[in-house]
Amino acid sequence: MTEKTLYERLGERPAIVAVVDELFAGKLADENLRRFFVECDEDSSKKVKGHVVDFLCAATGGPNNYTGREMATIHTGLSITESDWQAFEKIAANTMDKFKVPQKEREEVFAAVSSLKNGIVGL
Repeated sequence: MTEKTLYERLGERPAIVAVVDELFAGKLADENLRRFFVECDEDSSKKVKGHVVDFLCAATGGPNNYTGREMATIHTGLSITESDWQAFEKIAANTMDKFKVPQKEREEVFAAVSSLKNGIVGL
């Protein structure tokens, strides 16, 4: 018997959408991270969330493809700091706590997301 993909173990797309919605609520509630979304209207916000969902679905073995731009292109000029990244990680950990994501799956998700860090921080 083969092990389920991380995508399947997380609850597939509906669960990933719920987590991303909560994650964005957390980022908007954070005093420092909110500044990155000030100019996003509702349509832009939906588009960004959709890209994050597609990335997570693809990165966890799901059927989706990420069709957004390269991370460095998106984040260049935003001056995202290590402190911002750590705040994001804390919000992500709290979000996974809320959804009771098991430790093994949390580590795998963080590994996938952390692979993006060099294309986000310090550009």
